[in-house]
Amino acid sequence: MTSGDDLIRATACDVVDKLNAGEVSPLQLLDALEVRIAAVDGAVNALPTRCFDRARRNAGALMQRPRGERGLLAGLPLPIKDLTDVEGVLSTQGSKIFKDHVPARSDLMVEHLEANGAVIYAKSNTPEFGAGANTFNELFGATRNPWDLSRSAAGSSGGAAVALATGMAWLAQGSDMGGSLRNPASFCGIVGMRPSIGRVAHSPAFKIDRTLGVVGPMARNVEDLALLLDAMSGECAADPLSLPSPRDSFRSAARSGRRPKRVAYSPDLGITPVDPEVAAITRKAALRFAEAGVAVELAHPDLREAHDCFQVLRAFDFAISKARLLRECRDQLKPEVVWNIEQGLKLTVDDLARAEAQRVAMTARTLEFFESYDLLLTPATIVAPYPIEQRYVAECAGQRFDNYVEWLAIVYAITLVCCPALSMPCGFTATGLPVGLQIVAPPRGEARLLAGAGVLEEIFGLRGATPIDPRPAPPPAA
Repeated sequence: MTSGDDLIRATACDVVDKLNAGEVSPLQLLDALEVRIAAVDGAVNALPTRCFDRARRNAGALMQRPRGERGLLAGLPLPIKDLTDVEGVLSTQGSKIFKDHVPARSDLMVEHLEANGAVIYAKSNTPEFGAGANTFNELFGATRNPWDLSRSAAGSSGGAAVALATGMAWLAQGSDMGGSLRNPASFCGIVGMRPSIGRVAHSPAFKIDRTLGVVGPMARNVEDLALLLDAMSGECAADPLSLPSPRDSFRSAARSGRRPKRVAYSPDLGITPVDPEVAAITRKAALRFAEAGVAVELAHPDLREAHDCFQVLRAFDFAISKARLLRECRDQLKPEVVWNIEQGLKLTVDDLARAEAQRVAMTARTLEFFESYDLLLTPATIVAPYPIEQRYVAECAGQRFDNYVEWLAIVYAITLVCCPALSMPCGFTATGLPVGLQIVAPPRGEARLLAGAGVLEEIFGLRGATPIDPRPAPPPAA
């Protein structure tokens, strides 16, 4: 019989194979997770809400189906980010306003995952309303980076990333507006992917075409990530923007070994400062594509309007989704959220028209760029994990930022141009902290993206670096 520790360290694909072969049951996996969470979550605070009774009921019902008819995930346990409703489970959005909110129905995405064999056992921690790339809130506190407990796990899918990195999850769901799947993946040494608009159906809220934010997969390696994307994908009439599943699976793309012919690397997309060590590590990583016979060139699309465009469209999103909260619960909102809502309420139609025109122009130039390059590579974050006490990165390489999201330009620029992108581990700083490489493909190019990432993962040889046990901060240098 496979031990609990062996199961925790196995890949998601291997565990699903064991489930399908009857070598392990979903209930055994839940038992192993409970032991692991008890051992490590006290140090990192990644999964503050757990629902193991619900998980065991659902696992028992799933096991009544014949093996082979239990969906792609076959009973694999999965945590859901606390921005997303799960029926009968405390779902707070990291906010005191919703500290007692227990929804009567799950989000479409959760329903789809459960129909595909996922067993939900926990909610992963997030900053209040997902605002900011440092996972802390006044309900549950901060989530710590397991590579160095004095450091941030980034955000807003920080709890999900830490659960993966520490063996409290095989796969995890997250969401991304300004890099919230990619930033924590970079800081925690795992893989996180922002899919194309509509790739993962979810319940519309406030606006049918809210396309800045998407839902996506996180995992410890590229093939596991592709498995979860397969399980998450599919058309749903209740989400009018949702896309049908592709004919060929994303997992087959990740395993294909298909190499791009020509890729571009940019340390900064021409719009942001970058820590020199991070730039050096990611440049070295990008150049390793040459070992597979791929041409690597220094280039990027023209994204000069990204800052102005994103600030306007993000503020508008906050205004339409949270203006009522500002009116009724202002004293329960963190200052960054108040600021973002107020910025949105000041906008004019002319402001919105300009920002939408900028997005159209940048997307057109990016599509033209991908006529010459198969993939674009950049740092996934511009700094290594920073001290957890900092609410956000205020400056980098001598440049101060105007607000709490400007340091995320290297990822939110890609959000604006509608491209799928992932962060994957590509090396470590001199102090042993993970660094992520962002890989970008043209819209709806997930298969191309996963194939290229799979090739690089093999070259890097970093697969299997997680899960780890949480590590205290190293002693100061003598």
